[in-house]
Amino acid sequence: MVYESCKGYGSETWIPLNKKTAGNDHQTVHDEGKQNVLLRVLRGDMFKKTKRSFSTFSVPVRRWTTVLDALIYAKEHSDSSIAIRFSCRMASCGSCGMIINGIPRLACYTKISELGYDTVTCEPLPNFPVIRDLVTDFQQFFNHHRHMEPYIENQYPVPREEALSEFKQTPRDIDNYLQFSYCIKCGLCYSACPTVATDTKFPGPQALSQAYRYSADNRDDAEKKRLDIVDNRHGIWRCHFAGSCSAVCPKGVDPALGIQLLRSHLMSISKTPKTLADLRKIDDDKD
Repeated sequence: MVYESCKGYGSETWIPLNKKTAGNDHQTVHDEGKQNVLLRVLRGDMFKKTKRSFSTFSVPVRRWTTVLDALIYAKEHSDSSIAIRFSCRMASCGSCGMIINGIPRLACYTKISELGYDTVTCEPLPNFPVIRDLVTDFQQFFNHHRHMEPYIENQYPVPREEALSEFKQTPRDIDNYLQFSYCIKCGLCYSACPTVATDTKFPGPQALSQAYRYSADNRDDAEKKRLDIVDNRHGIWRCHFAGSCSAVCPKGVDPALGIQLLRSHLMSISKTPKTLADLRKIDDDKD
């Protein structure tokens, strides 16, 4: 049985690394508190057109070890040619999305101890062209996102740099879109979408939910323009509401809900009417 040392306040206790193999919690084991897992990485190079195959590595892990930590360990100690993409290591940048044991996840947000398996299999995200190993091409994904015009549009001129102004918004106004603003563009929802797999012109759940995010924002008055963008045979009506996008979202955005709310606006049956926010000039209030 493998235990892990936890030191603090002048005492030392040992707790089980794997709950499934835990016996007596008070038993003391004098080792490094590590156990090894088998890390399988699907390898392949788009440019060299090499046949895709799995490489296997034995990686020591602790209770807090994430899949990204394991991949970095394998890259540093076993094979430096492993291609992975990562940045923040705190589930904010969305760079390290991949298929982990059959499910789209963020590698930096997934602890190996919580998977419950002695073997961890990492594969690149489906619905994305593979560049090399676990690195995929997001160009089409970001093109769909850009096509939704994901920014605030209104009739107000751009304020001067020295002029202070703000839009008047109530907490309820913000609640209408806040959940959907948490998107980190990790692509997990896009990879899980069955419609994206069959129609490359379909914008995908990320782009459509962001179209709703800006349409629901009462600082924006370009709702009709965005509804015209998604109202076509490859647009919002291609969504079959499988819900897999919301199931894999690591930030709780719920893209499926955003798509349904956008549909209600498109059919003019929305129960959340929008009143455009007024612009308040802070300098004027001081006078």
